[in-house]
Amino acid sequence: MNIIDAINLWDQNWFLFFNGIHAPFFDGCMVAISEKLTWVPLYIAVLYVIIKHWKLDALWAILALILCIVIADQVSSSVIKHLVERPRPSHADDLQGLVHIVNGYKGGKYGFVSSHAANAFGFALLSSQIFRQKAYTIAIFAWAILTAYSRIYLGVHYPLDILGGIMVGVSAALFCYWMLHKYRPFIFLSKKSHRTFSNEKPKTFVVLWILGISFTGIVIYSIFLF
Repeated sequence: MNIIDAINLWDQNWFLFFNGIHAPFFDGCMVAISEKLTWVPLYIAVLYVIIKHWKLDALWAILALILCIVIADQVSSSVIKHLVERPRPSHADDLQGLVHIVNGYKGGKYGFVSSHAANAFGFALLSSQIFRQKAYTIAIFAWAILTAYSRIYLGVHYPLDILGGIMVGVSAALFCYWMLHKYRPFIFLSKKSHRTFSNEKPKTFVVLWILGISFTGIVIYSIFLF
């Protein structure tokens, strides 16, 4: 067995382990977590906090976040997936009958790398560097991890698809952070002085509140509607 086969076997075994941990209640949760429209209120809340804190200067932070998502999404979906052409586990012939699939959802043909993981971790890293608040950082990375895991749970990504997506998202976030810090450093500086870092951090309780409401809605959806 060569190293590529060994890695693929390892990846499949871990996928089957994580994908095999399922229950009807979690089916509904993971479907909702994986759905991008679920998190529109979260994105709106982040934009609201940025605009409220930085006023006109908020444009640059918002553009950096948009650029980060565009890079992460396009590199993962439009470039790497078509270069690697690795079938998703839901489309793998040797895994038929072994994959837990919810509501018949199988995704597109190719899965490496996960654009969900790339987008979530890119957004989480860059926004956490902009806000620089511990509670927000913990909450947003917990959200990113759950988003990434939901793709394994639903049977459409291997663990290595997720790890690859995380690397793409982190790279996109670091690049956008570098650009923002280099060309618009005042975003990270005090309003009173452009020579010292600010102790005044944006109040992200609105974002945390929206996250809490969203997860509460997901639980209610899973119990009563799914």
